[in-house]
Amino acid sequence: MSIGPIFSFEDLKSADLIVDAVYAGGTAGSAADDALARLLPVGNQGGFRPRGSVRSESVRLVALYTSGTEADWPDVLDTQTGVFTYFGDNRRPGRELHETQRDGNLLLRDVFAFGHGTFVDRRKVPPFLLFHKAIPGRSVAFIGLLVPGAESLPSDDDLVAVWRTTGGRRFQNYRARFTVLDVGRVTRAWINDVIAGNGYESVHCPAVWKAWVDERVYTPLEAPSTTIVRSKAAQLPEGPVEREMLTVIRDHFRGREHDFEPIAVDLWRLIAPATGRCDVTRPSRDGGRDAVGEYSLGPPSDRITIDFALEAKCYAPTTSVGVRDIARLISRIRHREFGVFVTTSYFGTQAYTEVRTDGHPIALICGQDIVDALKAHGHTNAASVRAWLAAKSVPEVEPSVGR
Repeated sequence: MSIGPIFSFEDLKSADLIVDAVYAGGTAGSAADDALARLLPVGNQGGFRPRGSVRSESVRLVALYTSGTEADWPDVLDTQTGVFTYFGDNRRPGRELHETQRDGNLLLRDVFAFGHGTFVDRRKVPPFLLFHKAIPGRSVAFIGLLVPGAESLPSDDDLVAVWRTTGGRRFQNYRARFTVLDVGRVTRAWINDVIAGNGYESVHCPAVWKAWVDERVYTPLEAPSTTIVRSKAAQLPEGPVEREMLTVIRDHFRGREHDFEPIAVDLWRLIAPATGRCDVTRPSRDGGRDAVGEYSLGPPSDRITIDFALEAKCYAPTTSVGVRDIARLISRIRHREFGVFVTTSYFGTQAYTEVRTDGHPIALICGQDIVDALKAHGHTNAASVRAWLAAKSVPEVEPSVGR
């Protein structure tokens, strides 16, 4: 997470909200140190912190907080598109989807319904202000001003009730997708007007917020990375849970790495759901390609397909995909095709650089990408990944003695 200006705890009540700025918590050693509760008139606990009552539809403003540390519920900001994925507050079995302590899921249900309604309905949607845990203590960083949904998402995909299992018990939670609007500063003057019930009429109201309310126009804060070649550290997960997820995959195919190829196709489908037919080739007849398939584009009534070739390497984290591996795929990509390279490891700097600087149409899927894709689809730990592999009917071979 990038770090912008740092505001002291004493200055929070009058501070504007600046994207990526840090708002320091107190030093008393109690709940009173919470930066969010001092910064805004909201509570000091939980992910959903509304100003007003959810059940009486009197919410004026919502502070949305994420720690970014819950592996089972990976809140993610896509800085390329400005789309933020947030999970609701029904995170354990034993309750109905909307029966949560802080009414967070009830708020999501109503807000997304209003977002798809009329101008009058959208007037009922309170501004969502997104914050991320920062250090030290109970400090927070401001991520941005949110509105429900995204221009790229259909109405049945921006708020989805997903099933999870804990201890053999099934339950539902919401996966919500918001758009971070292109607003670098939310002024204290507008916050005060929002709380007073005059947010839309306020002269301080951000133009992009008003445009969304008026016409449901999305103006996302898009921040593409300036880095086109990821470092080794950026391609491999840091956390022990995430590293173990990759270890499960590598161990599953130890001694029979060719069997990883169909799983590489499944992983690519998680990342690129518009993938259509995809056939794994025989090792003796693959022509340098582990799989060949089609990717679908265009409206449902007039689809076109683009062919692609896929290469897969089930490598240990100490073994990189090198120039020779990449060159093999490049030489097999035919006219009007693109390539996909999936590895449980990482791409060496020279190989990565040559692909990007020479403009080869190859999607490079590394270990971190695999973990992110699995987590986004509910497979958030080693046991879950092991069950996912078992469901794919890929039998695990016991390693031989002395291996």
